[in-house]
Amino acid sequence: MIDVQNKLRSNIIIKTSIIGIVTNILLVILKASIGFFTNSIAIILDAVNNLSDVLSSSVTIIGSKLSEKKADKEHPLGHGRGEYLSAMIVASIILYAGITSLIESIKKIITPKFAEYSNVSIFIISISIIIKIILGLYTKRIGRKVESQALTASGTDALVDALISTSVLASALIFIVYKISLEAYVGALISFIIIKSGIKILMESIDEILGKRVDKTLINKIKKTICEDHGITGVYELILHNYGPKKYIGSVHIEVPDTMTADKIDVLERNIVDNILAKYGIFLTGISIYSINTKNPEIAEMHLNILKIAMNFDGVLQFHAFYVDLDLKTIRFDIILDFSVSDKRKLHSEIKEAVKKVYPDFKIYIRTEINTDI
Repeated sequence: MIDVQNKLRSNIIIKTSIIGIVTNILLVILKASIGFFTNSIAIILDAVNNLSDVLSSSVTIIGSKLSEKKADKEHPLGHGRGEYLSAMIVASIILYAGITSLIESIKKIITPKFAEYSNVSIFIISISIIIKIILGLYTKRIGRKVESQALTASGTDALVDALISTSVLASALIFIVYKISLEAYVGALISFIIIKSGIKILMESIDEILGKRVDKTLINKIKKTICEDHGITGVYELILHNYGPKKYIGSVHIEVPDTMTADKIDVLERNIVDNILAKYGIFLTGISIYSINTKNPEIAEMHLNILKIAMNFDGVLQFHAFYVDLDLKTIRFDIILDFSVSDKRKLHSEIKEAVKKVYPDFKIYIRTEINTDI
């Protein structure tokens, strides 16, 4: 089922990209012809920008086909991250086009040449703006629907192109009415917009490859689904590793009563893995177990006291996995710290010392966790 969905997603991305390629090729031919005929650097650079879109869409198709490739011995988790690499290549193409355009614009500012516009050129620029707006909105909508970063980036770039063409049109009208040439300056402005767009796409792609925080809404939905299984009293440290759009593997800690036997825990774990895979297409490779005391009311009071102690410290976001063994005289629990905590070891020692003062006869075991899902 998941393979079928991935295939369908890839086909949608390729179809949308082909529409973008055909549209941009037509715009490149029209704008380049007008630019050379009118001696307009701004229109020529606008055509160059559309040519970069053709290359970008081509790279998006290649990235989509690469990510669709099945897992193999060298890449056991598939090739899904190929889409992020394709988005980086798209960003590089956009940056190159922007820098080249800026250099040409500066040359025209130093040695200006006046353009000669016609009614036909004005009409074609106007039509290209409308086409680019429609293409941008369509591509961006499809990109968000199928969660394709490269496609969404192409849609955003198309809307930026519409803005660029609008500035070209405005400069042409100003020249026709007032005989003031803003050609080279508009070209420089276009170049900066292109460069900014390229940098943004590049940074987003790098974030995905480095491993950015997963959307909190998805995390909360998965936790809620896990909690639907009977016997689970808490879900913590859900970590999802991204191997391409809609391709995650993960691990999670669950809290269960200390009365639950190993055979029941085994069934519970299998149910969780199957449910999450069926509902979200996410494979949980590891489920760790926290045990919670249920037999002794004295321990419930200890839990409340230690919770207050731990949460009193700045930087502590969450307290869980609390368990007391009265026979062994041990207390263990986990705390989640905010990234703003500069000295985590010091805070760990201070919390341990504070708990030790209240319960001196017990050995205290504290595990600090990073803030991954809250």
